[in-house]
Amino acid sequence: MLIVGLGNPGSAYASTRHNIGFMVIDELCRRRNVVNISKSSFDGELFKMGNHFLLKPLTFMNLSGKSILAVKNFYKIDDVIVIHDDLDLPFGALRFKKGGGHGGHNGLKSTDLAISPEYTRVRMGIGKPEHKSQVADYVLHSFSSEEQTHLKEWIGKAADAVELLLTSPCSEVSSKCSLKGFALS
Repeated sequence: MLIVGLGNPGSAYASTRHNIGFMVIDELCRRRNVVNISKSSFDGELFKMGNHFLLKPLTFMNLSGKSILAVKNFYKIDDVIVIHDDLDLPFGALRFKKGGGHGGHNGLKSTDLAISPEYTRVRMGIGKPEHKSQVADYVLHSFSSEEQTHLKEWIGKAADAVELLLTSPCSEVSSKCSLKGFALS
């Protein structure tokens, strides 16, 4: 299985809402015995975790599909899980689904075009700004100090769910691991 965390490369983006997928991959790498097997042709950081692969595309969000397709084709992988931020869910929510639309998310749009939309999604709610015109700025900013108090727990629960997805169907993981989100003041 290929487990992909969406995000943008570079220290300027490391703690932004758009990089929550990278944060979950980092947590999985911390927990497990992984080996870095990155190649320049993959345009990403690739890790081997047992029989599975963890990928952080380094193409920037809008071209994530290029990196995913390169790894998927090279290793002949059928099953893909994509971990991503989701504006349509409240902060801290965790949802799972197989297939679906991209909802305007450029990383998902690129992935859909590259490999088709039939992959498992780990949707991590980041809430949304007050005005639609603020979306680009909102996703590229760090979590608030109040949100940061819940970040480690939330990333841990997402990593737990991804580990369960390795052996269980999406519907089972959804019923066991979905979260409504954190109450923020």
